[in-house]
Amino acid sequence: MNISSEDIISSAVRKISDVSGANLLRCYQCGRCSAGCPMAEHMDLLPHQVMRLAQLGQIQEIASARSPFICAACLACSVRCPRGIPIAEVMEAVRQVVLRERITLRHFPLSPEDLAPLPPIALISAFRKIME
Repeated sequence: MNISSEDIISSAVRKISDVSGANLLRCYQCGRCSAGCPMAEHMDLLPHQVMRLAQLGQIQEIASARSPFICAACLACSVRCPRGIPIAEVMEAVRQVVLRERITLRHFPLSPEDLAPLPPIALISAFRKIME
């Protein structure tokens, strides 16, 4: 009996793939997306780690991270990906799936010290995504 990659993908992963249009299984964890991410220093999970957790269907772990909501959707990760995976679209899809499934989000209090080093575009982008 042959098992295709489609049989391996969980429903949450399938939703992320459907929303983003990306084949998550193409990612081989080279880390170029994380190396080029201007928001990486503020993320608790780097983009390649989000991709791996998504591949494994560990959506709750992604939902409890701040990374998908810090992503500024600047497309640096997508441009750097040697496999052509639209990683920025995957991050957006993760946000949408998390919010649609109403998976409990961990709220992060933001002190002035937390806000100071963050670029305004990241804050606007993150707040817009949380409020949708």
